[in-house]
Amino acid sequence: MTTTTTAIVTPPAGAAPAGPRASWAAVLALAGFEARGLLTRLPVLLAFAVYAGWTVWRTRTSFDGFPALQDADRATQTAPLLVGLAVLFSVSQAVLRSRRYDTERHFAVLVLPPWRRTVAHLLSLVPAVLLVAVCVGGQFGWEALKPGAVGNGSPGELLVGPLSVLLLGTLGVLFARLFASAFAAPLLLVVLLFFSMFAAMPQDGDAIRWLMPVVGDYSTRTLPSELLGRPAAWHALYLAGLALSVALAAVLVSGEGAGARSGSGSGPGRVLKGRFVDHRGVHAGLAGAVALTLLGAVTQADGVPAETEKARMRYSTTPQDLQKCSERDGTTYCAFPEWTSRTDDWAEVVDRVRSLAGDAVRDRPLVVRQRVEARYGPDGDAAMTPLTDPNQVSVGTTWGGNRVPEFAVAVAGVLVTGKEAEASALCDGRLVTVMWLALAGGAEPMADLSRVRVDDSTSGAAVVISETEPLQMTAAHTELVRELLVRPREEVGAKVTANWTELTTPKVTTDRTAHLLGLDAPEEADECGE
Repeated sequence: MTTTTTAIVTPPAGAAPAGPRASWAAVLALAGFEARGLLTRLPVLLAFAVYAGWTVWRTRTSFDGFPALQDADRATQTAPLLVGLAVLFSVSQAVLRSRRYDTERHFAVLVLPPWRRTVAHLLSLVPAVLLVAVCVGGQFGWEALKPGAVGNGSPGELLVGPLSVLLLGTLGVLFARLFASAFAAPLLLVVLLFFSMFAAMPQDGDAIRWLMPVVGDYSTRTLPSELLGRPAAWHALYLAGLALSVALAAVLVSGEGAGARSGSGSGPGRVLKGRFVDHRGVHAGLAGAVALTLLGAVTQADGVPAETEKARMRYSTTPQDLQKCSERDGTTYCAFPEWTSRTDDWAEVVDRVRSLAGDAVRDRPLVVRQRVEARYGPDGDAAMTPLTDPNQVSVGTTWGGNRVPEFAVAVAGVLVTGKEAEASALCDGRLVTVMWLALAGGAEPMADLSRVRVDDSTSGAAVVISETEPLQMTAAHTELVRELLVRPREEVGAKVTANWTELTTPKVTTDRTAHLLGLDAPEEADECGE
């Protein structure tokens, strides 16, 4: 007779059954797996490649090498939306993978209930968000390290890009839990694109704009950082609260509660109606997240503070009360505090134009005053009124590129006429002298001629761009200026110096100017437009 002996194995004293700690370790392991999969999905890889390539290509020459950091921070916000849309689509597909391959029933035997798997998918978004944050920081840092950088950036504006990716990613998880269809994510993308087009239509005063992740401006005018009036910090809070709300909502609708028990029975951890979760911690967190979202949404819609409106008025009407002035070589440069480092660039242009002027005005004291029209906010694009005080020249808040020859034209106009207001109304032969003084000293005179004209031409009549009132060049003016710029600078300069008095006499004709400078009378028409 055979006796069967059963061995009873006693687990070691230090061993513990799988519990919450083991479950959270599994959540983190799954989150790491899903994060690697998310970052290697083709849509995400393509989006990051386009984002990085566009950022590098654009930042090389952005702001003509003279960025204002209060503009550079907002320039980091739009491109991450492409990554966010790719993340939304890819994470939604990852959540639906088990349904797509009919493996959902196999998860019933694993340690992770649906709500923990949802948490893992939400955590898988973190690496993509951090990578976008690194790209945003690199882009802004590149701008800040440019020699011509001025101003101050806003942390709230810099957070918009990463938070937008986080928000779109959590929306992808939520929609995948609400709608078990592969078409849910593409449909959501279409809805978001349509809503973004609709929300972009309102003007600056409409609060609905701030419900979008990115709120852009429609002007190229740069304002001092304290005049922007953008609720950047509140908008960042709104985006963070909204992303957290969506994430917690995704956990609640995942099919099992955060406190669900493994056995049968009743209690606060059971699933309500088989779908929504009755768990005090998650509900409390969702309530807090919604409160943060509402706080940010309501506060960001309050409009421009009264203090900012008053500051805009002061900067626009009495800039001299807010500026720091320095004198060099007979010229006084007055700049707003954030722009004092730019006076060296202004001085280089002033000295170049002075060197070509007649002896009577070459040493004339000038005041270069920085001005800005801020009363209409960042979206305003109104021209500034020309200065009426003698020997004062306006300079704006942007620099580089076309702004350099435009400023040179303003300096030359004041040297020829004495007042900026009078220079802005020029339409006689003096305009030829002004344009030659402004452009002849540059490295590329003909290219600068096209840059200062609205139509980028070097022939025919055209409007000359200015920080104040634009000038009007007739076809005859253009013909003479073009001929002067191709001649040796010293030859033309000698004639300008010798005939300075008559060349700068009011109402001197274009034909007379041509004769004084040794040119044939222009063949083109010499009629100023209205």
